[in-house]
Amino acid sequence: MTEGQVLDIVRDSIFTLLKTSLPLLLVSLIIGLVISIFQTVTSIQEQTLTFIPKIVGIFAALIFFGPWMLTELTEYITALWTNFSIYLG
Repeated sequence: MTEGQVLDIVRDSIFTLLKTSLPLLLVSLIIGLVISIFQTVTSIQEQTLTFIPKIVGIFAALIFFGPWMLTELTEYITALWTNFSIYLG
């Protein structure tokens, strides 16, 4: 196995990780931003106010994006295992 192959595997795995985690991170970011703007406008400074909306938002996003995320991860692992004999030599 060459260094180039190792770097390709690492690059692809990091790209797949970022691609599959991005929808959930964006949902959390948007909900946190909306809640913080709401807190600023209403002068409510409760630190725990963001937890429940974020949990519900992440759960909804996971239901919505879950099949796509699972497909992406399955395709990556299938491609990795398909090329396993190439990596051995």
